[in-house]
Amino acid sequence: MTTSETDGPSRARRIGTAVAIGCLVFMVFGAGVMLIWPKTVQTAVNNVAPIGGPFTLTTQTGAKLSDTDLRGKPFAVFFGFTRCPEVCPTTLWEMTEALKTLGPDADKLRVLFISVDPTRDTPEFMARYLQSFDKHITGLTGTEDEIAAVGKEYYVYYRKVATEDGDYTMDHTATIFLMDAQGQFTGTINYGEDMGIRLQKLRNLIAGTA
Repeated sequence: MTTSETDGPSRARRIGTAVAIGCLVFMVFGAGVMLIWPKTVQTAVNNVAPIGGPFTLTTQTGAKLSDTDLRGKPFAVFFGFTRCPEVCPTTLWEMTEALKTLGPDADKLRVLFISVDPTRDTPEFMARYLQSFDKHITGLTGTEDEIAAVGKEYYVYYRKVATEDGDYTMDHTATIFLMDAQGQFTGTINYGEDMGIRLQKLRNLIAGTA
């Protein structure tokens, strides 16, 4: 499609709209690297961020957990993998410290750690891994298709990357998604975000004022 150079006002409006949409999408997804599907742009136009959706995955205890089981309590979602060398253990440790600071209010919040490496992250392996972190953090895994489906609902990016020793690691989005008691997206916590800001976001989420 081409546009006439004499169509100045119309072209300017289109450019302005595109810039506004781009800024909105950036604010919604924060500093994490995201894979954006076409419908994201359309919903951004309508000022709606349809992050999150139905899923059923397996916890580190072997039980099934679905999005409907979470209704009535706000939750935070982070995607990663147990063999992650830095981002995942750092994020889980920071969340552990935040939950400790929240005290009794931590019981009003669920924290989900969804594996993007389900081949290696079995429920048993995740159970051992999560012993080092706060008890409010629930590990979730599933089949490759199940993880792909929930990843699409949250617009996360992840991919397998081969290493020189013949093994592999995972590139992935490093953002925590904050969801209210009705399962609606309210905001994010970015990797390395200041603990004071992190705590305020979690308190607002628990209070329903996020």
